[in-house]
Amino acid sequence: QVHVAESGGGSVQAGGSLRLTCAASGYTYSSLCMGWFRQLPGKEREAVAGADSDGTPTYADSVKGRFSVFKDNGRNTLSLQMNNLNPEDTAMYFCAATPRGYCLTTSPLRAEYNYWGQGAQVTVVS
Repeated sequence: QVHVAESGGGSVQAGGSLRLTCAASGYTYSSLCMGWFRQLPGKEREAVAGADSDGTPTYADSVKGRFSVFKDNGRNTLSLQMNNLNPEDTAMYFCAATPRGYCLTTSPLRAEYNYWGQGAQVTVVS
């Protein structure tokens, strides 16, 4: 069973930065595709950024140039550096993992994820 857990998040003023970290265990980490998603209550979940098994990143258009994702296969972690945050980035952020077979032919933003963390709240105040 793969265990996924987020850390970080919090509250920041618009224009500020936050960093989220995701740790995964229970599977060969270098064989996992990983992704970051966010969701507001009553809204659909939105893909934010992802990395395939070897760490190649991909981003949603809404965060390109502001967010950076890094998959560290040595430390079994996936980080999300969020810069120039705005109030529209406020959401619960979730980390997800799936075996690389699920993202061989599709973007990590659109892959089927089998394992999810509990989420970390990010609040951006204007």
